[in-house]
Amino acid sequence: MKVSIIFSTYNSVNWLEKVIWGFANQDYKNFEVIIADDGSGPETSDKIAECKSQLDLEIHHVWHPDEGFQKSKILNRAIQKASSEYLIFTDGDCIPRYDFVRIHHSLAEQGYILSGGYFKLPMSTSERITKEDIFNGNAFDKQWLLDQGTPNTYKFLKLTSEGWLENALNRFTPAGAPWNGHNSSGWKSDLIKVNGFNEEMQYGGQDRELGERLFNLGIKSKQIRYSAVCIHLDHKRGYATEESIKKNLAIRKRTRDEKLTWTKHGIIKSDQPET
Repeated sequence: MKVSIIFSTYNSVNWLEKVIWGFANQDYKNFEVIIADDGSGPETSDKIAECKSQLDLEIHHVWHPDEGFQKSKILNRAIQKASSEYLIFTDGDCIPRYDFVRIHHSLAEQGYILSGGYFKLPMSTSERITKEDIFNGNAFDKQWLLDQGTPNTYKFLKLTSEGWLENALNRFTPAGAPWNGHNSSGWKSDLIKVNGFNEEMQYGGQDRELGERLFNLGIKSKQIRYSAVCIHLDHKRGYATEESIKKNLAIRKRTRDEKLTWTKHGIIKSDQPET
């Protein structure tokens, strides 16, 4: 089964390139990459063109003009662009391990979404990662990351667990299994049924709100935070405001309280889905 990888970017060329290298290193090859660009300047399109010419990857660049934080809107366009029936979502600051796509593909099941996590790196380590480090596995190796200044915490289990331990941690972790924008996947048909992302929402929880509508629809989730691995590059979050977070929390509360499965601010601008 061919799958579509969707991730957003905004004026972050160095991080974008590292993420693209990660997908060029996958051991499962039957996928397309759709870059949802929330209004970046020409440096981003130039870098994407360079990567397309140098790497054996099917890359599509979906762009709209910069009108502030409009990630939900460009992600909806990417969903429509996707040619595959199964969609994997991550972010333009998350480098996937070599088996990332294969894990999502192998665990895909009708009626479910997959919910992964990430291992967050400090800025000093993020900047040191090279193409070679991604392709030879250094970027996911505990000792190498420690040598580059990454603090030693229990969260390294996300990178080191395998076999029975990986399965046990997925099963017994106290963390929930929501829709995470940095590491989740699901069927395109299900995302269309809930009308995609709510474009009324700015930064702060728009991914979770989409997942909550999927759950209201009857979709269940599988926990794969110790199986599908990606490393999160550090960056500033200047687009996070108290106002946007407060507004989004109110939208999410209404979605949960009223058990909404549809947003009129999604792919289709309508109160009700077409029948």
